[in-house]
Amino acid sequence: LNRRVAELNQMLGREHEAEAAQKTKIDSINALVNSITAERDAAQQSGNAAAGQVQALSQQIADLTAELQKLNDSLGQANAKAVEQTTTIAELTQKLNLALAAKVGELARYRSEFFGRLREVLGNRTDIRIVGDRFVFQSEVLFPTGSATLEDSGKETLAKLAHTLNDISKTIPPNINWVLRVDGHTDKRPIHTAEFPSNWELSTKRATAVLEYLVDQGVPASRLAAAGFAEYQPVDTGTGDDALAHNRRIELKFDQR
Repeated sequence: LNRRVAELNQMLGREHEAEAAQKTKIDSINALVNSITAERDAAQQSGNAAAGQVQALSQQIADLTAELQKLNDSLGQANAKAVEQTTTIAELTQKLNLALAAKVGELARYRSEFFGRLREVLGNRTDIRIVGDRFVFQSEVLFPTGSATLEDSGKETLAKLAHTLNDISKTIPPNINWVLRVDGHTDKRPIHTAEFPSNWELSTKRATAVLEYLVDQGVPASRLAAAGFAEYQPVDTGTGDDALAHNRRIELKFDQR
């Protein structure tokens, strides 16, 4: 549908260009007809013009008027076709939107199932929570402070996640192009080390470490993406320890490409 809509839009654009050229030509011929008509009228009024000259001018006007009629007829047909194509584009766009909405709704069902089963596997923990369409781990669940090296307990948690994801992914239809996005976030306290010159590097490396471990656990690399947001997407604007802990997190988003 996307391709068909794009093709129709391209055709419509070319036809609009052709219509504009035709309108320009019609305007030029109209101007020429007016000029020749004025010349013929002046010749008739002078009484000095030969009958042949007046007849020749009249014939030019008749020929130009016939050409104008053809152009106007062609323009009318082009306008009718453009209206038809515009209607077709609108109908196809509506179908496309409905199809996309259906896919998004279907993906939401698998996301809900994934998060529900993941919650069952991991248990009811305060440091792992569901927020909207994201599964959120506090960084301390997976990493030591200031590090992007997964702890053994973090690997165990991610292994359970990978097993659940691999199980759910078997039921997802192939036409749903899903991806699990891993987002790393830090708190606003700066870090300056040789390995992590800033929170950008720390958040990105943590997200990548999670991604790489999931690949090791059998999750297809083509279904994963990683991003680091440093401290610039806080979920808690407070300044206390609890607020900082909330902002140090790894988020998993089940998304569609």
